[in-house]
Amino acid sequence: MDNIEKALNPAPVRILGIETSCDETAAAVVESGARIASSVVASQMATHGKYGGVVPELACREHLRAIVPVVREAVEQAGLQYPQLDAIAVTQGPGLVGALLVGLTYAKSLALSLDKPLVAVNHLEGHIYAVLLEEHLQQREEPEFPALSLVVSGGHTLIAVTKKVTQKVTRKATQQEISSPATEARLLAPLFSHRIVGRTRDDAAGEAFDKVAKLLGLGYPGGPVLDQLARHGNPDAVAFTKAKMKGNSLDFSFSGIKTAVLRYVQTHGLGTESAERAAFRKQHPEAGITELLSHTSSKTLDLLASFQKTVVEELLQHCLAAVETEDVNSVFIVGGVAANSLLRERFRGLAGRLPPVFFPRPGLTTDNAAMIAAAAFPKFQAGRFASWETQADARLALDQ
Repeated sequence: MDNIEKALNPAPVRILGIETSCDETAAAVVESGARIASSVVASQMATHGKYGGVVPELACREHLRAIVPVVREAVEQAGLQYPQLDAIAVTQGPGLVGALLVGLTYAKSLALSLDKPLVAVNHLEGHIYAVLLEEHLQQREEPEFPALSLVVSGGHTLIAVTKKVTQKVTRKATQQEISSPATEARLLAPLFSHRIVGRTRDDAAGEAFDKVAKLLGLGYPGGPVLDQLARHGNPDAVAFTKAKMKGNSLDFSFSGIKTAVLRYVQTHGLGTESAERAAFRKQHPEAGITELLSHTSSKTLDLLASFQKTVVEELLQHCLAAVETEDVNSVFIVGGVAANSLLRERFRGLAGRLPPVFFPRPGLTTDNAAMIAAAAFPKFQAGRFASWETQADARLALDQ
């Protein structure tokens, strides 16, 4: 009886995830893709804030400085010793190539020294898998597939149809699995395929948020600050023209609205105010929203609210259009911009016009290693391990 129980309820698979695709050095231990044992993130915000954006060379240097202590802290917080890990997962791409190399090289070295399998994970699939991790953490039923995945972040904006496929496990079955009544289920692993149906042709939505925030002297990263300030403006004050796409109507373009904001600032004399606000932010980087409001005119607040509303509506309308043409049962909203309050409000307000909509918690929308470790679990089950020759790929495609 004990052997059957052990076979049906095996020990959790502990995967250490490492994420260094951009400007966050992150490590986490996740058990069987469903429980976060630890999650550590070392932010580089202070390093890049003075430049108004991520400087790749500085990001690489900061990753080199942080990778060892961050991984060590993640393992210690999980209450483990390194040999107790079952696998090492790492982001292969897309991202900044120098930053990716730091994480991948360290992960390879750690896996080799511990004689543990290495699992390479696509950063974008990690974001999508964050929804499944969230549902596991909440002890809810997994969303129904196929799903429409909107990935919206500082570096990426795309819509994909995500399907769940079953693959026979290629690793050697354990004696427990062979003797278990659930052998067949144990030897089948769920994997995911993604078909991109729309993508940005220029700036990502999160990039547009950050660039507009920089233009208006709000600092970096600007998305969260812009979100909070926009609540105090009139979203209908400024009428922006939405991009009309030739060819694939599900593609996005955000460079035009970014330019429109610049022209509005120039024609309405907001440049001096923006420069003064930027100087204030530089002198008081920890200033809160109340202090920023005292340095922001109603005209600027209206501009921010109108810009945010236009971008969110663009994302919303594209998802509505995609749902009409694609056979999907769920909608996943993932990536850093998925933390935006208006985005969440608008999507949740469309109950009935969209299939059930799922968001990860805010802490799982931004770059983190828990999503990487969780996304690695089905690959671990299927025995899809990376070779020691695996290379960082700055342009790794989601549908590759």
